[in-house]
Amino acid sequence: MAKASKREWVWLQCSETGDLNYRTTINVSKGVPESLKDGLMKYCPRLRKHTKHKIKRK
Repeated sequence: MAKASKREWVWLQCSETGDLNYRTTINVSKGVPESLKDGLMKYCPRLRKHTKHKIKRK
């Protein structure tokens, strides 16, 4: 029997354009880290600059 995964796939959504630019995993057994709740500064290809990206679950 396979082990249940403690990680979950989430999307990072640009706060300015609404595009889903990145997909990453988070550890759900400990809860979402505070640094991810606030958002990450990631590159947005549409705007060609770094913008704040927040977690979006599908």
